[in-house]
Amino acid sequence: MPVLVVVGVQWGDEGKGKIIDLLSEKADMIVRYQGGNNAGHTVVIGSEQFILHLIPSGILHPGKLCVIGNGVVINPVALFEEIEKLESRGIEVGNRLRIADNAHLILPYHTFMDEEKEILRGEKGIGTTRRGIGPAYSDKAGRIGVRVVDLFEEDILYERLKSVFLEKREFLERRFDLEAIFKECLVWAEKINKYVTRTDLLIDKAIEDGEYVLFEGAQGTLLDIDHGTYPFVTSSNATAGGVCTGTGVAPTKIDRVIGVAKAYTTRVGAGPFPTELKTEMAEAVRIKGREYGATTGRPRRCGWFDVVGVRYVVRINGIKTLVITKLDVLNDLETIDICVGYRYKGRIIDEFPHSLKILQECEPIYETLPGWKSEISSTASFDDLPEAAKRYLGRLEELTNTEIGLISVGAERNQTIILDETLTMS
Repeated sequence: MPVLVVVGVQWGDEGKGKIIDLLSEKADMIVRYQGGNNAGHTVVIGSEQFILHLIPSGILHPGKLCVIGNGVVINPVALFEEIEKLESRGIEVGNRLRIADNAHLILPYHTFMDEEKEILRGEKGIGTTRRGIGPAYSDKAGRIGVRVVDLFEEDILYERLKSVFLEKREFLERRFDLEAIFKECLVWAEKINKYVTRTDLLIDKAIEDGEYVLFEGAQGTLLDIDHGTYPFVTSSNATAGGVCTGTGVAPTKIDRVIGVAKAYTTRVGAGPFPTELKTEMAEAVRIKGREYGATTGRPRRCGWFDVVGVRYVVRINGIKTLVITKLDVLNDLETIDICVGYRYKGRIIDEFPHSLKILQECEPIYETLPGWKSEISSTASFDDLPEAAKRYLGRLEELTNTEIGLISVGAERNQTIILDETLTMS
C-alpha cells in the first residue's frame, strides 16, 4: 500500500481539504504533521460543509484512523471544540483520533502574545492568524514549550510554567495567573488523555503492516518557514520534509508526494505576490471562487497561476503529480494568463528568488491563452472538457514538468476528474 504526502504548492488555501477527503476513502490512516488551528480545510459533502482546523480531513470517512503528529501545535480548547462540533453532526471522533504525546501545546498566553506582536507591527504586520501558532513554535525552539505528555507529569508541568512566567514576565505578570493556567492544564489532561499515544510507533507499524497512510499538509510550501517568502510565512515546515520531523517517519518510507495547486493563485495576508491582480477581475475571481479564509474570514488576494513559484515548489518537494483545483472559477474569462518568468532590472529570472526585495520588485512575464467561456462543473471526464481548458492544463504540465492527476471542477467530492487512477485506488 502507498505512503503518500499531500502538500500545497502555493501560499495555502489550494483546496487540500477536498483532495485529502477524496483520497481518504481508500486510505487506512490520515496524519497531520505540521501547523495548528491556523489551518482551515474545507470539505463539502452534498449540502453540508465541514471546516477542519486540527483534525485530519479523513475523519469524515467512517472507520479511518486520524493522527495529529508531533509537528502540530495544539490548542486544547480549539481541539475540544472541533471534536464536539463534529460529534454533534454525527461524525464519530472518540475511537478514531490519536494525538502525539510529544506534540507541543498552545497556551492562553501564546494567543495573547501573537495578537500583541501583530498590533505592535502595525502596517508592517505579517498577516498572522493570531491563533498563537508562532509564539508556541518559538517556545518549542526556545526549549520552554509545554508538550502533551507534560500534562500528565504535574511537577514537570508546574516547573515548566514557572520558567515561562519568569522568562516572559514583562508580557505575562499582569495579565495571566500561573496557578490558573496550571489548573486549566490539569483539566485538559483529563479530557485529552484517551487520545494520546506514541504516534511515531503507531504510524511506523501501519506502514510496516502495509497500510495505506496519507500525510496531510497544512498551509502551502511558499509559506514554509525555511523555503517560503520569509518573514511572511508560517512557523512550521509545510514541505514534504516536514513529514519526517513532524511525525518521526523516515524519509525512505515515503512513496510519493502529491502537490495541490489552484488553477490560479491566492494569498492571505501580507507578503510579495508577483502575479496579484489589481483590477476588477481580482474581485470577480474572489467572488466566483469564494476566496475568503476558512480560518479568519479574510478576503484572499487573487492572481494568475505562477509557474516560477510552482516549479520551485515542485523541485524542493520532489513532486511528480499535480492536482489542479477550482478550474471552474475560470469559466467566464475571455483570456487567461500564466506567469512564465519574472523581469527584474532588465534581466529575466526563471528561478523563484529568496530575496524579498527582488520578489517585491519583479515584473511577471505572461503567456496568454484563450479561455473556454463555458460551464464545466458537471464535467466528469477529461475528454469532455472544452479544448481551451485542455490546452490550459496541458500547458501547466509542460511548464511545471509534472503530470496532472486530478482536476477539481467544483467544491463537492464528485466534482472531480480523475486522470491518474492510482491516486484513488487502494
